[in-house]
Amino acid sequence: MTTMATTPGENGSGRNWTFLTNHGHVLLAIARNPTARLRDVADEVGVTERAAQAIVADLEAGGYLRRTRVGRRNEYTINPSGHFRHPAEADQQVGALLALFTTAPVAEPVTES
Repeated sequence: MTTMATTPGENGSGRNWTFLTNHGHVLLAIARNPTARLRDVADEVGVTERAAQAIVADLEAGGYLRRTRVGRRNEYTINPSGHFRHPAEADQQVGALLALFTTAPVAEPVTES
């Protein structure tokens, strides 16, 4: 499991926090490896497999990714044109964030007719 950086609090106690949410980390992990098993995504992000499943369901419902069954595995397609959910960043697309943290280009969204 991945460990998080610790920053000292006002009273000297350590508090764990990161700039990206678990949803962001899961989306990045899937963008890096679209055929990854959720157990591996969960391990990379540092969450339980059940939490990873719930996050993927949230991302699917929000239109940020699509899951396709390929044999016994799932393959994920990222929608880089999805916008951030927070009003302060709602004018920005998640593809820009993915481009910062991934080396491979993220697939363009598939439009259904």
